[in-house]
Parts: sequence; structure tokens; C-alpha cells
Amino acid sequence: MIATTNRNRYSALSISVHWLTLLLIVAVYALIEFRDIFPRGSDGREAMKMWHNMLGLVIFGLVFVRLAALAVYRIPPITPTPPAWQHLLAKLVHLALWLFLIAMPLLGWLTLSAQGKPVPFFGLEFPALLAPDKDLGHQLEEVHETIGNIGYWLIGLHAVAALYHHYFVRDDTLLRMLPRRAS
Repeated sequence: MIATTNRNRYSALSISVHWLTLLLIVAVYALIEFRDIFPRGSDGREAMKMWHNMLGLVIFGLVFVRLAALAVYRIPPITPTPPAWQHLLAKLVHLALWLFLIAMPLLGWLTLSAQGKPVPFFGLEFPALLAPDKDLGHQLEEVHETIGNIGYWLIGLHAVAALYHHYFVRDDTLLRMLPRRAS
């Protein structure tokens, strides 16, 4: 069943979860990039890594909320309709972003599991997905970091495309995902 919403905007749920996901991604990146302000093994550094892990898992959960919203609410068309090549490119970038949003938290969870470390989640501990294996843990961490670096480019491309459509093409690509302004 596809629910209807405003014809030219995403649902309030999709918009809210989209922007919350962005804020959490910024926090996750900031936490891991700035962990070096604390010395190795310090409480501050460990807290930043723990929050990086927990917020990554929150993003993982939000992905499924977003997918459910896509299943329930239809995607509003872009007005005016972009050329077919732009539509295809947008689909490919969105697919890459979805894979990124699923793979990164899962890789983080697998990495911690393989390293024999706990997988914290707000006072709980998620089960290990793998038996401890130091070499595998190191390899997974490298893959996680590499995909994380690719993520900067994917997210940047997504943002630049939205701004390009808004300011140069002057279509409603960006407006469809912006929160509604108060009247």
C-alpha cells in the first residue's frame, strides 16, 4: 500500500529521518576524525570511539525506517522532469548512498566483533557477529576506513547535486526534501 502525501514533497517522516541521518553522519565523522585530540587509551578518546560506534548503529536503524517510509510513501516527481541521464545518475548515486549507509555500520559492528571488543549501544551490548580474529579485524577496519573516505565524496556529490539543481537548474529537487517552513 502506497500512502499519499503532498504530491510535490517527501513525507514528513522521510524528511525528518533524512536530516537526522545527516546530523548523525556529521557527528560520526567528527567523533572519529577528532579522536586524536585525546591521547591513545585515554577516557576521552575511548568515549569518542564509543559514541562513534553507537551513533553508527543508530544510523543503521534509521536506514530501515527510511526504507519503510519509501515503501509506504511515494517519491514525489521532480518538476520540471530532468533528462533521463540525470535521473539515471541520481539513481546510481542514491544506490551507492544506501549501500554506504548499510555497509558502514555493519562493517563497524563486524570489525569490533572480530577484534574481540564489545559492541556498545546505550547501556546495552550487541552480540558479536564474528569470532575474534585479530587479522580479520584489522582487514575489516581498513575496509571500513576506505569506504568511510569514499563516503565523504558520495555525500559531497549528493549535496552538490541538490544545490546545482536548486540554484542552476532551478527545479524542485532540493525543495522536495526541505522541512516545511512555518507560515
